[in-house]
Amino acid sequence: MVYYLYKNKYLFSIEDKYDYPKINDIPLILDEIYFLYESDQNASKASYAISDISDLFTYEESIDLLRLKETEEIIPENIKQLIDNRKIKAVNTSYKNYEERFYFAENKKKTVNIFALGDVGSTLLTGLKLLGADIIESIGIYDRSPEKIQRFEYEMNQTSFPFQYDILPEVHGVSKDELFDCDMFVFCASKGVPPIGDEGKDVRMVQLEENAKLIKEYAVLAADKNFKGIFAVVSDPVDPLCAVVLKESNNRLLPEQIKGYGLGVMNARAIYYAKKNKEYSMYLDEGRAFGPHGNDLVIANSIIDYDDKLSVELTKLSVEANLQVRKTGFKPYIAPALSSGAISIVYTLKSEWHYSSNYIAGVYMGSKNRNLSSGLEIEKINMPDALFERIQHTYNNLKNIL
Repeated sequence: MVYYLYKNKYLFSIEDKYDYPKINDIPLILDEIYFLYESDQNASKASYAISDISDLFTYEESIDLLRLKETEEIIPENIKQLIDNRKIKAVNTSYKNYEERFYFAENKKKTVNIFALGDVGSTLLTGLKLLGADIIESIGIYDRSPEKIQRFEYEMNQTSFPFQYDILPEVHGVSKDELFDCDMFVFCASKGVPPIGDEGKDVRMVQLEENAKLIKEYAVLAADKNFKGIFAVVSDPVDPLCAVVLKESNNRLLPEQIKGYGLGVMNARAIYYAKKNKEYSMYLDEGRAFGPHGNDLVIANSIIDYDDKLSVELTKLSVEANLQVRKTGFKPYIAPALSSGAISIVYTLKSEWHYSSNYIAGVYMGSKNRNLSSGLEIEKINMPDALFERIQHTYNNLKNIL
């Protein structure tokens, strides 16, 4: 293990192949330290938070990163402490200008811009307005209908707690050219949503072709604006659309900048059925959700005492929950806009655990994760083989979509 000092930043790597001045040791307490590694740019992130010793010895990303791994490697005690405190940021030197990743994100209130104020976008906006007081400074809104922008600017800014008038974030209209002047851009535009009674095989996947056409324009615009924030995809199907954004940006956006928000509602739907049926109640304390907001979803009833039969049953209930809403004669957008959208986005900005889709070895797939100042951390767990096989199957199917 070799240590370096570069422009007052502490760096280290396993292999001695860098030209930075070497140092003998590092202080026990640091705010910033970076681990340099090299991995295929076409199948790995540019940076992420080191969360386990095994990360220091894994150079190729794979779906296996969801599993905790035992390692016999010995590392200094102060490095172990830094890992435990999530104070090490891994930086992939195969990326151009990788030194630009030598920073930890600031802990400050964020600005959020939303595109499209339809059913999902307006409900998500309402959720962010009410839930974002601690972390959101302001919310910019844009829609192709100027009347919608004006309406929601009026309505949202006439929403207030009594006698505490400056707590909730202000909402203001923005132009298309200003959409990426923010910390997070939220894409809520959608086209081709099947009408009630015409659900098709998978309501979410039916929208892929049309929504991919819509999102391409904004992926290019984000890249042209040299956007450095989070590109949040809420429109269905979120996982393939994240891949479209990365591709259409011509890799000018980093893989970890793009996040898909669809899995939050699948977790919430699993919770709903776990509360209704004691057979699934284990999910409330020990369950996990993986995969897309769609048919390849993986719900695990428990990661401690995994039961494949119960998990498959709970998965089916969660996947088909939207169809149950449609049978009432309404489109199911409220729970997705709040559970997958507003709540998960607020948790993202607050660096708290939530469900969203992130880049894993060339594929966007949902799992429990959080965005720390040192980068993205995707949860690693002791995973039963039967559960991992289901996740692997989902990963392969997502890889084959685009």
